[in-house]
Amino acid sequence: MTGEVGLAERFARLARALRTAPTPEDAQERVTLYAVATVPGCDHAGISLVDRHGGVVSVASTGAAASRVDEIQHEVGEGPCLGVIHDRFVCAVADLAADARWPAFGRRAVAETGVRGLLCFRLFVEDDVLGALTLSSTRPGAFDHHAVAVGTVLAAHAALAMTDARNRRRCAELDEALRSNRDIGTAMGILMARRLVTRDQAFDLLRTASRRLHRKLRDVALDVVETGTLPVDATVAAER
Repeated sequence: MTGEVGLAERFARLARALRTAPTPEDAQERVTLYAVATVPGCDHAGISLVDRHGGVVSVASTGAAASRVDEIQHEVGEGPCLGVIHDRFVCAVADLAADARWPAFGRRAVAETGVRGLLCFRLFVEDDVLGALTLSSTRPGAFDHHAVAVGTVLAAHAALAMTDARNRRRCAELDEALRSNRDIGTAMGILMARRLVTRDQAFDLLRTASRRLHRKLRDVALDVVETGTLPVDATVAAER
């Protein structure tokens, strides 16, 4: 019972740590660290995600061995990580040196990293497949049924946290875009009123000033909103 309570407390701490992760990258890093600390037999952990083009890229790991395990799978186009992304939810490998399912990957992974046991989980939320969490060990047979159960819970926490962090980033980016558009629109209105120009002409004035000053369009617009004039006008006046 003590062990179960301790495990529950670990996952409670994990849930809080992941919920407060400021970015998806921080959430991914925390998952890999918790994997090594929590899943029995785990020496290394890595996360691979499906990119917008359908490819798979490594995004987080606890070290060189975990990164290389993922990289080799991507290079040869086979392995348990790719398997859980496309075909199954969990894949356990007792001894990679003796497993014939992925010969090209297995030979290189053992030779280049010393990894023997692997445990891979699909990271998903409903129908949205994010990628895979790959746990590895230098010992054959390191992952038992208990490790699979703990890893399954960890993968579920990870997928939810990463999705939440990704959604928060998207909301922040959308909010920033809306603020930027509002500032640009306000600046255009000021220029239209003061210079008696059209909407398109006002936008061209902002864009020209942005290029000339090597500043972002929104920053130039903010100057117009705050001062009522284009910053390039002040520059030209100072040069005269």
